[in-house]
Amino acid sequence: MPMKTRNRYSIPVTTLVAVALVLGFAGAALAADKPAAKPAEVTLTGDVQCAMCILKKADAKSCQDVLVVTDKASRTEYYLVKNAVSDKFGMSCMKARPAVATGTVSEKDGKKWLTASKLEAVKG
Repeated sequence: MPMKTRNRYSIPVTTLVAVALVLGFAGAALAADKPAAKPAEVTLTGDVQCAMCILKKADAKSCQDVLVVTDKASRTEYYLVKNAVSDKFGMSCMKARPAVATGTVSEKDGKKWLTASKLEAVKG
């Protein structure tokens, strides 16, 4: 009775299925790692005030500029991320300064943070 010999190039079906599953999971993981869409820029008008000196925030340990936007129904505070744009504008420790800010908004530790790409004082 002739003995069946296995072709040295044949791969068991279970190995093929295992490889397909691994590649499928790897593809799904790579798709999940894609960066999120860039947040849209917004333009806000309000008063830049110091969280410690003017607003007297209990959690303010040092001077921190905040853009306070007030409309008829609400008041929203946007903490300004320190960058070259906010540094050029300067601190507002003694007096609120009306300003128009353009940038992206994020939320961290229950506060709204504005990363300004443009920050200009309103002449008035």
